[in-house]
Amino acid sequence: MSASRIDHPRIRVLVVDDSAFMRTALSRMIEGEPDLEVVAAAGCGSCALEKIAAFDPDVVTLDVSMPGLDGLATLRCIMNQFPRPVLMVSAATEKDAEISFAALSSGAFDYVPKQMSASSLDIMHIRSNLVAKIRAAGQSRNQHFGSRNLSPKAPPSAGATLHPTLSVAPEIVAIGVSTGGPRALEQILPRFPKNFSLPILIVQHMPEGFTGSFAQRLDKLCSIRVHEAIDCESIQCGVAYIAPAGMHMEVCRKLPSGKTSISLHRRPENSPHIPSIDILMKSVAEIFKSRSIGVIMTGMGSDGAEGISAIYRQGGLTVGQDEATCAVYGMPRVCAHLGVLSRVVPLHAIPVQIIQATRRRRDA
Repeated sequence: MSASRIDHPRIRVLVVDDSAFMRTALSRMIEGEPDLEVVAAAGCGSCALEKIAAFDPDVVTLDVSMPGLDGLATLRCIMNQFPRPVLMVSAATEKDAEISFAALSSGAFDYVPKQMSASSLDIMHIRSNLVAKIRAAGQSRNQHFGSRNLSPKAPPSAGATLHPTLSVAPEIVAIGVSTGGPRALEQILPRFPKNFSLPILIVQHMPEGFTGSFAQRLDKLCSIRVHEAIDCESIQCGVAYIAPAGMHMEVCRKLPSGKTSISLHRRPENSPHIPSIDILMKSVAEIFKSRSIGVIMTGMGSDGAEGISAIYRQGGLTVGQDEATCAVYGMPRVCAHLGVLSRVVPLHAIPVQIIQATRRRRDA
């Protein structure tokens, strides 16, 4: 065995789905990657629990809809008995979206939407998403669940202040988040009071068919209003707007009134992420300049780095979630390395930073 193989062992995956076709299709996608391997497959929840005990997989992919012990019940058993990253694999329907969000609240790492079809060609489009999230989940087990391969994670560093505090009153908050985001947003948005004095615009990377249900779920949990953004609607204080999946969201000025509204569009269509955090935040920086607050949270990749940089250059407040509380420390890491974060704080402290900035507004 080579030294690189010892240093970087393959991520071991258990595939759970009641459909033999889906088990085979998912297994082939995973086995096609040199750093991933399927150690077992299961067709029901009770079998999944037995195989977790026998094989100790790093990551479990779990079907949402199964007879007997369904996906949600199986997830709860896994988190109680064998805690480890679990990816929910669900159809992109409103019902399955709601179950997926309930699963995230119960400890699931993330979800991968699938199309229910009799043809493997119709599900191959999920391969890149599935593989990327399995890799991120494997890293998450190393960081948050302990690992058979890596030493424990070092203690998190204290929150950093790298940029002067806001010299002007903020007028808007822009939040960018991806993998691990639904659960993180469920933890921070309820902390904002009903009379919160700023609008909050949120880009959460999410497949079509999920953002409407997610916004409704958040609205029930929060004192502030939360809804899926509508093209051309005016931005109001105390409201959180979720960018619809498949649409970029920007802010723009209405003339001659000067009021700010939301613009939804699909340009550019070849963007790596639709909606794009960068597109939202760059529009916020252009219009609100130093009166902007930009927040970058858990997620894979680098979306948001250009947008956070634009807000930072304008003198706005930029806040990054710290590594210890991120499901995936990807997007905040890039921003931290660029030196464009005014604050680096744990998840629970993000609302505190924002609310303190608005208090300076009232005291001014």
